[in-house]
Amino acid sequence: MRLIKWLLILCLLGGVYYGWSQSGGKNPLSPTLERVHSAFSFRTHVESKINRKNYVPLTQVPLVFQQAIISVEDNRFHQHGGIDLEAVMRAMLVNLQSGELVEGGSTISQQLVKNLFLSQDRTWSRKAFEIPLTFLMESQFSKQEILEMYLNSIYFGSGAYGIGAASQTYFAKAPAALSLAESALIAGLPAAPSLYSPLVDMTMAMQRQRVVLSAMVKHGYITQQQAEQARSATVQLNH
Repeated sequence: MRLIKWLLILCLLGGVYYGWSQSGGKNPLSPTLERVHSAFSFRTHVESKINRKNYVPLTQVPLVFQQAIISVEDNRFHQHGGIDLEAVMRAMLVNLQSGELVEGGSTISQQLVKNLFLSQDRTWSRKAFEIPLTFLMESQFSKQEILEMYLNSIYFGSGAYGIGAASQTYFAKAPAALSLAESALIAGLPAAPSLYSPLVDMTMAMQRQRVVLSAMVKHGYITQQQAEQARSATVQLNH
């Protein structure tokens, strides 16, 4: 474990140096870092970045939907402190084998930081700044707050940002009314919104839904029987 931590520190320092060198000696993310110079300003800045239009409190999001998202996006969400070392090491092996950054091992907290503050580019320098901001996020917000902000900011495809917009776009209903089958379908979209959107390709969307349901069974959120019932349930899209 100590070796893993040192490897992460070395990667972090290497990424910072690379980003610094590529920007002519200037911090490429200095505007963001200057605005979040303290924990208090960080919390204020995070909240200012959240779009409150159609914002849905976590209490109005079905538990099965929360479990579906966690199952496929970050199954150790409630166990780690923002960075999942197991996922990081797995991603590092993939990246070393490919010679480039192709897999990030990002947690929900990291994805939220990226969506609010950073670019979508898969670079070592961006990853280096993402890590300390993620630890800061975890220190200032509870897991429930992080999940709530994530669900209200992530892109679900077909122009829908956040669970409120996604639920209306695909099923013309509030998130609280989503069934297990509908929840699993929407939860599968963030991985590749343009590919899995049911308004683009219903076959791909249903294949992804089955992946989500299998993950929920694997992590103990639902039974195999519940998954099978959800797979066979009719999903009525809002056209």
